[in-house]
Parts: sequence; C-alpha cells; structure tokens
Amino acid sequence: MYKLTLISGDGIGPEISRAARTVLQLVHDKFDVKFQITDVEAGDSIVKKGGKALPDHSFQAIKNSDVCMKAPVGESAADVIVYLRRTFDLYANIRPAKNYPNIQALKDNIDLVIVRENTEDVYAGLEYDLENASIAIRLTTKKASIRIAEYAFKLAEFRNKKKSVTAVHKANLLRKTDGLFSASCREVSKKYAGIKFSEMYVDACSMNLIRNPEDFDVIVTTNLFGDILSDEAAQVVGSLGIAPAANIGDNFAIFEPVHGSAPDIAGKGVANPLSMILSARMMLDWLAMKNNDSKCANVSQKIEDAVTRVLAKGIKTPDIGGSNKTDDVTNAVIEELKSST
Repeated sequence: MYKLTLISGDGIGPEISRAARTVLQLVHDKFDVKFQITDVEAGDSIVKKGGKALPDHSFQAIKNSDVCMKAPVGESAADVIVYLRRTFDLYANIRPAKNYPNIQALKDNIDLVIVRENTEDVYAGLEYDLENASIAIRLTTKKASIRIAEYAFKLAEFRNKKKSVTAVHKANLLRKTDGLFSASCREVSKKYAGIKFSEMYVDACSMNLIRNPEDFDVIVTTNLFGDILSDEAAQVVGSLGIAPAANIGDNFAIFEPVHGSAPDIAGKGVANPLSMILSARMMLDWLAMKNNDSKCANVSQKIEDAVTRVLAKGIKTPDIGGSNKTDDVTNAVIEELKSST
C-alpha cells in the first residue's frame, strides 16, 4: 500500500482534489493499487487562520509518505511548493503538453515534455534590498545543470518518440550562468549518441512553440524559463486545465497541476479536473518506475485512455469549450474506468 499525502490547496483546489481522490479510490477498489490517503493542510487558508502556510504537522506527514499530490495554492506558493521542492531536492519539474481530442489547439501532432531545473535560478529566492534598488541572484551550478540534462536525455530515450532534446537558454547574454547550463547540456549530450541534440535561445523557443510546436520532443531548460514556457505550451495544446506536472527527486516526488488556484471560479463547479487527474496518472507512472510496479503502469494507461475517451465524447468544462461541470467530467472518467478491463 502506498502512503499518499494530499494537499487540497486554495481556490479551486478542493474541487479538483475531490476529483483526483475519487479516481484514486476507484483505482484502489477495482485495480488493486492500494493507497492510504492522508489529507494535509497547506496554503492561504491556513495563513488566514493565523498559521504557517506549511504547518509542521503537514510537513512531517509529507515527509513520512511515499508520494504527495498537491492542488494549487494561492499567494503562499513560495512557502509551500517552493519550500518542498528545495527541502526534498525535487530537482526535475516535468511538464508534458500534448493534443487531446475535441480540444482546440494551435497545431496537431503535439507531444512534448518540458524538463525544468527546479532548485536554482532566480527562484532560489536570493533577493536583497539595496539603497533605492533590489537585487536577485541567479544561481546556476554545474551539478544541477548536469543532472537535469541527464534526466532530459533519459526521458527522451524512455519516450522513444522523436528522440530529441532541445536545450533552451540565453547564453548569448547570460554568458556565465546560461553559459554553464548550455555547456553542461552539451557535455551530457555526448553520452547519448542515439538522441538528437540542439540548442535554442529562449525567445526563439517561445516563438517556435507557437509556430512549430509539433517539432519538439523534450525541452530542457532553467527554472524561470521553464516556468514560463510550460504555461505557453499548455495553452498551445488548448488549456492549462489539461496540464499536469511532476516535481521529482531521487527518492520522492510531488505531483500537481500546472495552473494556479483560480479564485475567480472557485465554488462554481466549473473547474477542469483533468489536470489533477492527469497528475495522478503521472504519479502512477513514477510509482511504477520507482517500484517496478506493473499494476501502477497498467492503471496509469487506463486513466490516460479514459480521459481521451471522455474528451472524444465532447464531455468537457468551459475552459476547453464545453458546458459540463467539474463533477460531470469526473463522473465520466470514473464510468470509463469502471468499464475498462
């Protein structure tokens, strides 16, 4: 049995968390992949009560679990997910973007993954006030650059699609920091003769994600650039509502939607649950690889197939052009899983 901690988050977080919990309960009951789910508090709602964004008891519960899922939190994100990424050294942020049926996208045949270094860059939070100015230090180390490049190349091999890795940076201007990152990617590329390697400046990449998104396979980049490009890629395939993400380290991982807490639609019952459900799917893939668990791998594919069939039937929330409610989509996914063998 896998011990899973679940952060319900803020805004639409509790709504899409319920959707993921419902799917995982069916997985537990029907497919014999057992979960012990523990709810943990974190986010703006706790801060408003006068507490810490990530209370000590929540942190300990996460630390003692096998894996964590997190719905989006609001303004306290830096004190929750950024802190957890650093503490557990979750250095690889994995954000896939692909076409699904009945979702309007800029192009067809898009199936790419952005591999974002998750611990350094300006997101390290090294900011200081000067007289009449503020400064942020952009941290880049060879260790972090090498290991994220290694992850990207191994992923390109595992995906077995276009077998290409594109390193995205701005080394023509950021000669030291991105210079180190790009040199590290080139160094790692020499070990993977079967993977095509290329480099692209971040501004050109942002343009080509719109012009030729179908050309990309695996993009590896730094923290800030990866954050921005992955949101762009999600919109290129139709919506942040279908964008899952993983924060992966050597021994632990946290899975979450790419999007934010969307307080403007909270409580209206129209939030898209698929980003959270697909994040659960990514979690099952990770558990399968980490534990050599074929049951997890099998159920992961069943969830992917169920989501695809639901969308093919036109059952979708307003963000992707539909009129269905959160519960409608969740229940449709559940029915597809129940009918699968």
